[in-house]
Amino acid sequence: MSETGKPTARQFRPGAEELAAARDRTVPDVVAPGLRVLFCGINPGLWSGATGQHFARPGNRFWPALHRSGFTPRQLRPEEQRELLGYGLGITNVVARTTAKADELTAEEYREGGAALVERVARLRPEALAVLGIGAYRTAFGRRGAVVGRQSEGVPAGLGGTEVWVLPNPSGLNAHYTLDGIAEEFRRLREAVGETVGEAGGER
Repeated sequence: MSETGKPTARQFRPGAEELAAARDRTVPDVVAPGLRVLFCGINPGLWSGATGQHFARPGNRFWPALHRSGFTPRQLRPEEQRELLGYGLGITNVVARTTAKADELTAEEYREGGAALVERVARLRPEALAVLGIGAYRTAFGRRGAVVGRQSEGVPAGLGGTEVWVLPNPSGLNAHYTLDGIAEEFRRLREAVGETVGEAGGER
C-alpha cells in the first residue's frame, strides 16, 4: 500500500471504473525546502489520480529518463517516488487536477497554475525548476518564444532566484521525443546543477 493507504501502481492496474473515478482528483506533491531540482509536470493523469503516484501510467518515460540521465542510480518505480527527496529531487505540477489528457485543461487553468507555481517555488527555493512540457510553460507564463533548455531570458517574476529549465514532456503521447532524446535533455540539466547521485540520502 502507498503512504496514503491507496493501492500502488505495482499492486493493481486501475480498471475503467477506477480511472473514471480518478478524474479531477489531486495528487500530493513530493517536495521539501532546498531541493536541487523540482520537476514540474503539466498535470496528473488518471493513473496518477487512481494510485496517488506521479507519472504512474505505464509508458510514461519520466522514471527511465531520470535514471538514464544519471539523476538516480537505478530506475525508481512510481510507488518509490518519495525516495526522490533523498536525491534532492521533487515533483509538482502546473495544474493540480487530474485529466485523461492535458488538452482538457483551459488556458486560464494554466495561468492560475503558473501563478501558484511561482508562490510554491518562492517558498521551497529549489536550485532549479524543470517544467516538463514546452506548451505548458509557454501558456502558463505567456512565454510564446520559449524553447527547450535553460531559460536565460524572460524568466517569470518570482522565479529569478531559481534556474528555470523547460524539458520535454515525458508522456508516451509525446511523439516528438524518443526516450533517449528526453534522457539527453534531462542529462543537460543534471550536469548544469552539478548533481552527482549515489545512494539516497548520501553525498551529492
